[in-house]
Amino acid sequence: MIQRLQLGASISLIALILLTLAWEAVLAPLKPGGSLLIFKVLPLLLPLFGILRGKRYTYQWSCMFILFYFTEGVVRAWADVGISAQLALAEVILTVLFFTCTIFYARLTRQPPQNSVKNP
Repeated sequence: MIQRLQLGASISLIALILLTLAWEAVLAPLKPGGSLLIFKVLPLLLPLFGILRGKRYTYQWSCMFILFYFTEGVVRAWADVGISAQLALAEVILTVLFFTCTIFYARLTRQPPQNSVKNP
């Protein structure tokens, strides 16, 4: 189960990175020829190696971090039209998948609490 969650988180994060690059560079940029919004992909690279290596701490903070992209996807899916709205919906789906995988991964990989008081 843990390996499936790691795979799901990895695939959804990589897909989100590729979606963001394609969206802002080619598919539906705000300006013809691309826009500076392409740089919103850079923060997505921060958790990539930790996610791929199964670092629990990365899973913990990245599940909150991804909510910025979820919010952007919801707003643009509601406000944009055409392909941009469809890409925003894909962003929402990928962020929900990533969030779900990271939450359950962090929960399943936590250490049981150490009892400091020994019972005789």
